[in-house]
Amino acid sequence: MQLTSSHPRTRPIAAGHLRAFEAVARHLNFRAAAEELSLTQSAVSRQIQALEDEVGTALFLRHTRAVELTSAGSQLLRAASMALERVDAAVRQIRQSAGRKSVAITTWASFASMWLIPRLEAFQRDHPDIDIRIDASDNAVDLATSDVDLALRYAVPQVVPAGAQRLFGEQLTPVASPWLLQSHPIHRVEDLAHCALIEAGDAHRTRHLEWLTWQRWLDTYGAPPSAPAGKRSRVPAQARLSPQRWMYFNYANQIVQAALTGQGVALARLPLVAESLASGALVEPLPHARLDSPLAYWMMVAPRSLQRPEVKAFCDWLLQQAAATREAIGDVPDPDTVDNID
Repeated sequence: MQLTSSHPRTRPIAAGHLRAFEAVARHLNFRAAAEELSLTQSAVSRQIQALEDEVGTALFLRHTRAVELTSAGSQLLRAASMALERVDAAVRQIRQSAGRKSVAITTWASFASMWLIPRLEAFQRDHPDIDIRIDASDNAVDLATSDVDLALRYAVPQVVPAGAQRLFGEQLTPVASPWLLQSHPIHRVEDLAHCALIEAGDAHRTRHLEWLTWQRWLDTYGAPPSAPAGKRSRVPAQARLSPQRWMYFNYANQIVQAALTGQGVALARLPLVAESLASGALVEPLPHARLDSPLAYWMMVAPRSLQRPEVKAFCDWLLQQAAATREAIGDVPDPDTVDNID
């Protein structure tokens, strides 16, 4: 059968007949395909004919006792087999997860790898029946329309939505590996000139993230002796301190990894390195030179997820972990700007 038309079809075919087509193509037998699909042989034959009408050409050569795929049928089979296999796999996954308790979290990659994931084992140990899904992305997710239950974000208080809960604030501090400090001791700001300095490479181009730069820190702590303590100097930071070299990375975990391996001194976010400082993997050589940041870490819960017990259990656990971090870094938030700390 060859279907012809002066105007080739352009509309997509209906997907309903592809299952019958794939079964017939696999068995090369209408009766066997009908038995597999629990349909009559005539029903399968009608579905194949309807599909051929939609495609615009024959998909099978029909012989007396067998059928054979045409070249068009072989081409469609390759695509249909892969598509149906992916659909079946997705359905299996959905069926397996149906009825299971789960919590979906969106956050950015550095926070997930440096703060959240190292703590998750404790939650999973206490709640083995709750599945956790983490979507690590810098893109903001609309909690009202997505399938995410809560978002963990990093922002100034003025831009977070109503109902967001503050987890902890932030200070910036120089950190280095203990073996780097053995060869290059740092007792004062000027000693930093003997080391490589590591910072966020894109911070200068992003509003508020300029607080993550050595420029900001040196404006406060790198002023020349003639300037009053704590006052910002008009002398550029690079003119006041010339390190061995500069190293720039886009992600906080990369910055800290470079410091852990002794490649230089990083200006680190204190909440993200508190565990490394406590273990001695990193050292804070100038502990009295911490710089307060206006940025803080927040938890936002999707309204539809608020009453689900598993989401509530995760949020309660998360707030307990945040309280431990606040204690570790000495974070005392401003009560005039913060609601629902715990």
